[in-house]
Amino acid sequence: MSGKLIVFEGVEGCGKTTQMQLCNQWLHSLSVSVVLTREPGGTELGSHLRRLLLEKSEDKPVGEVTELLLYAADRAQHIEQELKPNLAAGKYILCDRYTDSTIAYQGYGRGLSMSIINQLNNIATGGLESDLTIWLDVDVEVGLARKRGSEAALDRIEQEAIAFHHRVQQGYTELAATYPARIFRVDGSLSKEVVQHTIKQILSDRFFNS
Repeated sequence: MSGKLIVFEGVEGCGKTTQMQLCNQWLHSLSVSVVLTREPGGTELGSHLRRLLLEKSEDKPVGEVTELLLYAADRAQHIEQELKPNLAAGKYILCDRYTDSTIAYQGYGRGLSMSIINQLNNIATGGLESDLTIWLDVDVEVGLARKRGSEAALDRIEQEAIAFHHRVQQGYTELAATYPARIFRVDGSLSKEVVQHTIKQILSDRFFNS
C-alpha cells in the first residue's frame, strides 16, 4: 500500500481537529497505518514556529512577509522530517492544513503576492501535493462562534477582523473551484456524524473502492 497525504482545510472553527480524530479511528479500524500531523507545528522546530506565529503581541506584531516566510520554513522542515519518510513507509497522513492555507490566509486574507506564495510553496514542498484535500466549509461567523464558545483563548489569527476571515473563505471557495479533482467540499455546518460519514465516503471512493 502506497502512502497518502490527506489534508484538512477550512476557516477557523470548521471542525478539522474533530474530523481528523474520527478519521484516524476509522482508518485504524481498517488496519491502515495512520499519522496525524499539522502545519504549523508538526515538528520540534515547527512547534517553536507555531508559538511565534500564533501568539498575540500588541507591541511587536509579526510582519506579514515575516509570517509568510515562517510558514514556509515550517513546511519545508515538516516535509523533510515527517511527510516524505511516512509516505515512503506507506502510511496515510492526516494533516491539519497545508499549502492551500497559505494561499487562502496569506494570499487572499493578507493580500500578499500570489506569485511569491506559489514560489515559496514550490520551494518548501518540492512539488509534493496532497492526494486529497477535505475542505470543511462553514460560514465564517459560525466557525468563529465555535471558537469563542470553547475554553481555549483565541490565537493571533483567530482575532483578526471579520473581513479578513471572509477573504480567507473566498480563497477556499476559489481554490475548490480551480482544483475540483483534489479539493472536496464538505458542509461543515452539519452534525459531526453526518460530516464524518461524508468524509468516509469520499475516502472510500478515492482510495479503497478502486
